[in-house]
Amino acid sequence: MDKFTTLEGVAAPLKIINVDTDMIIPKQYLKTIKRTGLGKGLFSEQRYKDDGSENPDFVLNQPAYRNTKVLVAGDNFGCGSSREHAPWALLDFGIRCVISTSFGDIFYNNCFKNGILPIRVSQEDLDKLFDDAERGANATLTIDLPNQEIRGPDGGKVKFEIDPFRKHCLINGLDDIGLTMEKKASIDTYEDKLKRERERAWA
Repeated sequence: MDKFTTLEGVAAPLKIINVDTDMIIPKQYLKTIKRTGLGKGLFSEQRYKDDGSENPDFVLNQPAYRNTKVLVAGDNFGCGSSREHAPWALLDFGIRCVISTSFGDIFYNNCFKNGILPIRVSQEDLDKLFDDAERGANATLTIDLPNQEIRGPDGGKVKFEIDPFRKHCLINGLDDIGLTMEKKASIDTYEDKLKRERERAWA
């Protein structure tokens, strides 16, 4: 998993509440178990018209936001079914951080496991960040995870809270497998000991 320390990039405003995981990545894209290639399906029902052409009104199709790295979204983002394809699709599109007032619990947990930072802020702070994000190509935010702050284009700062263990995992690029591999020496020692005990038992 890629490390997350400081992220600087254009933030896109998605002023929709209760964005569920089916909206993030519709069910027809769930046939794959690969984590790559899902970016094209991100918000596909909003991004594309029935004939497959782009919907120019959707924020991620607008020139300023095509390479967005941060999504500023309405309340209760990522609610609905527990599909890990949702963070996979965001990550494949290039989004490494989602900011909202609240998240669906399973989606929130899945983000950390896949290298995405979900940030909870107050409604007042979210409104400020929406104002920043609506500046188009000038909507650059800096997400500073070590210092737990969001810096806006005018120098304004928003502080955020995060669980220390999850912060440690993101900064060091540790998913569940990475956490296990940190204990490799202890695991190897235990397995060697177990092997020797079995050999003595069969001798």
